[in-house]
Amino acid sequence: MLTRKQTELLLFINQRLIEDGVSPSFEEMKEALDLRSKSGIHRLITALEERGFIRRLPHRARALEVLRLPETAAFAGEKPAPIEAANDDVAAQASDRSPARQADNAANERRESIVNLPLYGRIAAGTPIEALRDPGSTVEVPAAMLGRRSSFALEVAGDSMVEAGIIDGDTIIVEECDAADSGEIVVALIDGEEATLKRLRRSKGAVALEAANPAYETRVYSPDRVRIQGRLRGLLRRY
Repeated sequence: MLTRKQTELLLFINQRLIEDGVSPSFEEMKEALDLRSKSGIHRLITALEERGFIRRLPHRARALEVLRLPETAAFAGEKPAPIEAANDDVAAQASDRSPARQADNAANERRESIVNLPLYGRIAAGTPIEALRDPGSTVEVPAAMLGRRSSFALEVAGDSMVEAGIIDGDTIIVEECDAADSGEIVVALIDGEEATLKRLRRSKGAVALEAANPAYETRVYSPDRVRIQGRLRGLLRRY
């Protein structure tokens, strides 16, 4: 006998197959069943397979087939053909209650929440960001740290931002942009040559780049000498 959620999911998948010939994604399943995470969908899919209501087709990546419906429901028309599930439809191999299954679900969620960002090297005076680009270097970053814009990572050199909690050797996450509000910490390019990480301060006819260390003076420039390359989104630190 199926639980209410298992029945709801099975009927939802079957109805989408009949209407569209395409399986809903795990995200769509999650929303349809009002669940908080896709790990719950993984467990329901596994339970349905173990009870003989669906199966994954061999030798076809992430392919599902509805085999039967509960006795209280009937197929509308012919049984739907096997379909390719969405990219995030990860197959489950063990019982939904087993430690191995729970570990697999946790690993799947961690993989889905991690993004590989390009790591552009160490930000240092006299080096434009463009010169730091190394397409072969990346860093894993939690997706929750990122905004909608493209981002990149930089290693910090020096102690000019130490009072802002940024120390030598930290990896910062930078969201690409060409404008920022006064008070934000930004990566700025000065005179097209020197890249620096500083707090932006704006005043009439001038742009100030302010260090977070009293040992460093605030540097003031005309707006045409400073180009914003990104704003600070987050920080990673290894101990």
